[in-house]
Amino acid sequence: MSARSKLLWALAAIVLLAVVAVVLLGKRDSGVAIQAGSVTRERIVQIVTASGEITPNNYINIGADQMGRITDLYVKEGDAVERGQLLAKLESVQPAADVESQRAALDLMRSELRAAGAALEASDATEVAQQASIERSRAEVERSKLLADRAEKLIAEGLISRDEYDRRRADFRAAEAALAEAEANLDRMRAQRQELAAKRDSAEKRIAQNEAQLRRARDILRKYSTVSPIDGVVTDLPVKVGETVVPGIQNSPASLIMTIADMSVITAEALVAETDIVNVKLGQQAEVSVDALPGQTFAATVTEIGKTAILRGSGLAASQSTAVTQEARDFQVTVALENPPESLRPGMSSTVRITTAVRDAVLAIPIQALTVREIDGKETEGVFVLNGDVAEYRAVQTGVSGGGSIEAVSGLSEGDRIVTGGYQALRALQSGTKVRIEGGQTGDR
Repeated sequence: MSARSKLLWALAAIVLLAVVAVVLLGKRDSGVAIQAGSVTRERIVQIVTASGEITPNNYINIGADQMGRITDLYVKEGDAVERGQLLAKLESVQPAADVESQRAALDLMRSELRAAGAALEASDATEVAQQASIERSRAEVERSKLLADRAEKLIAEGLISRDEYDRRRADFRAAEAALAEAEANLDRMRAQRQELAAKRDSAEKRIAQNEAQLRRARDILRKYSTVSPIDGVVTDLPVKVGETVVPGIQNSPASLIMTIADMSVITAEALVAETDIVNVKLGQQAEVSVDALPGQTFAATVTEIGKTAILRGSGLAASQSTAVTQEARDFQVTVALENPPESLRPGMSSTVRITTAVRDAVLAIPIQALTVREIDGKETEGVFVLNGDVAEYRAVQTGVSGGGSIEAVSGLSEGDRIVTGGYQALRALQSGTKVRIEGGQTGDR
């Protein structure tokens, strides 16, 4: 290559380097690269999402009331049952024998009571007859006395014989003796009646006592049979025929016979983060999806909101923990499903989305556009508004958020151009900084 050619190539390289330097310096002076968008009016739906599980509104764990071996199971898991339906039986030879013994003793006592009552009625009838006999004897005494008194006068006048007088006096004494005997018999009958009445009263008391013992024996026997307390479905049946169950041991597998769930009202229980629970209210609409039924969602309504915080790690109520911890806390929220399918089962994993607020045609900005700057010594939430090629920080009051947007309650007007990204630029941006929009209007929505 000639010296002239080498010189031309050197000059070209110098010119190229100069052009590159000018371009680079121009870009550096043109400002910070940002993304921008406009403040628009949108419909914002604020949704709280939480994980949970399907639960029946009412379910009952049926435990053993007596210790014993299961002899019969009349249902299987998944069966529908009615209130009062017999579900299972335990071995009950001894309590059944106790019931029969008490029933036999009661029958005997009732027979004794009937006999005492019949004897008392007979005694009453005899007493009435004896009372009539006494009345007749009194009448005979009066008549005999009258005849004897008359005979006293007649014998004094010599109008009757001594034999007649003696006979009338004897008749009078005989009538008095008969009256005395009748009255003594009446007293004896009354004493016997009191004895019969005492026997009847004693029999009644013993019957009442035995009836109480029979009720107790029947109650014990009843506890060897398990019946359903509600209409529902058998959702858990952990025992088999031949196994022994025991009462009174909480959370022991041996104390649980089965679980009956009322599936007429199906709910989903979800744990909502403490930062979201303040937005959840009774009656709010919700949507439930179940992992086992992909592609399906079910409408629901918030029916219960827990008042006690639950530690996310341990699942215990915060009030039960003695240690001071910064562990995240949740609150249990229950939603009732509308028209749930029969395929739902308690314990299925679910996702609950609760609509906590809806705003129509409100000023909205992307959530990522929000940033925090210190103004007058106080951290303030706001956005960077574009004024030509300069970004100026402006405090903004926000409202509800959803779908990646947040409501701008004050501080902005429709059509305002704001910085929406990127993250690194927003984090370092200061009010009054010169900026340039990179990649066109990628921030517009």
